[in-house]
Amino acid sequence: MSEAIWIKLIDTVPSALWVAFAATMYFTLRGTIVGRMVPRMTAFRAMGIEVELASELLDRASAGNDTAVSATDRRTALGRLEHAAEFLRGGTLLWVDDHPEGNAPLVELFRTVGMTVDVVLSTEDAVPRIPRRPYDVIISDLDRDGDPQAGIKMLRELERYHIAVPVLIYTRRFDPTKGVDRRIFAATTAPVDLVHYVIDLMERARLGSL
Repeated sequence: MSEAIWIKLIDTVPSALWVAFAATMYFTLRGTIVGRMVPRMTAFRAMGIEVELASELLDRASAGNDTAVSATDRRTALGRLEHAAEFLRGGTLLWVDDHPEGNAPLVELFRTVGMTVDVVLSTEDAVPRIPRRPYDVIISDLDRDGDPQAGIKMLRELERYHIAVPVLIYTRRFDPTKGVDRRIFAATTAPVDLVHYVIDLMERARLGSL
């Protein structure tokens, strides 16, 4: 074999070694890489939620609430739903409201992202259920059956039974200038804000911050 051919062969060895090294590393780490990436990439899709459906549900909730949702607010909420998919899936939510029909789009939205949502009409229905199912979040209105303090009275019942589940107040009318009860994590009249608060609580619960 001529000297020129040997020189060419020697020159190609480093490249061949790098290709072999890269191939070895790929097949060695492929399982780990896929294992880490696939759940994150597919979690949102695996739950069956579609961007169009989530957007429609937010619009329906806002229309029934007389609260306009801007395009920016919608995109932000949808983006958070996608990125928080792994935290929401399997979560449990108890919704207390004597007019649950008004919350139907949001109940459907949370169920679509993989949460279990139980709907009850009163404090009397809600409190006995909690020891039987460890809820991650409680959503409640304030005014029930003509009692404008029904939601606040429920908070006192939770304290009485040492129930530490975080509570979100979702109501048509809320005046924060009158003060916010110590037992309330957050209160809002806006559907998009409620979505963010639920995500906040689920992220904290999953990460052990509550």
